[in-house]
Amino acid sequence: MAIEPVGVNSDAGIAGARGESRGNGNINRTLPRKVAQLSKRGFDVAVSSAALIFLLPLIAAMAGALLILQGRPLFIRHNRVGLGGKSFPCLKFRSMVVNADLTLRAHLRDNEAARQEWEETHKLKNDPRITPIGRFLRKSSVDELPQLINIILGDMSLVGPRPIVRDEIVRYGLHIEDYKRVRPGLTGLWQISGRNDTSYHDRVALDVRYVREWSFWRDLSIIAKTVPAVLKSSGSY
Repeated sequence: MAIEPVGVNSDAGIAGARGESRGNGNINRTLPRKVAQLSKRGFDVAVSSAALIFLLPLIAAMAGALLILQGRPLFIRHNRVGLGGKSFPCLKFRSMVVNADLTLRAHLRDNEAARQEWEETHKLKNDPRITPIGRFLRKSSVDELPQLINIILGDMSLVGPRPIVRDEIVRYGLHIEDYKRVRPGLTGLWQISGRNDTSYHDRVALDVRYVREWSFWRDLSIIAKTVPAVLKSSGSY
């Protein structure tokens, strides 16, 4: 997969981006402008509200299936880093065993290859925490439908970098400032560019590229490309 370089490890690249945000000529390439922010927010609320109403039967059916197959809790609230670096409870259908942290800790302690994979990507292809129905939820991205509520509440956006946990901040280096300039997204460039099949370096590059080159039309393009990416389950595990 070819990813356009954005100078993730370059201080000059960072300085250049900051210079752009101060210049009037390139202000449309950054999100601070109020009109752009309000337009993006209005679109988020309208589309997410309509999607939540339309998908309510599916959400209710999935909640019933989870209750029967794996019991409570049905949802999880996982703290993630949001706009301005503030934490928010990211909602998901529960796809893991109840004692997921203990299970992960034991698995990484006893499996060197898994530990290396976790350190490199913060993901596991063969994750022992995932329940049988949880694998379907993740493969189909149905586990993320509750995040439509996060969007309506203002924690997230339809399009943006995927929300990260605080332990991942160090992986962004100075580029965490780019991440914190926008709301995390339900989908984004990473989602349509291979997802977990990409390196973490590439993920950061994609997030930086999205923030610095944002446009409303690019958001629409990403949303359109998300549908086939989800149907193919590209890089989803």
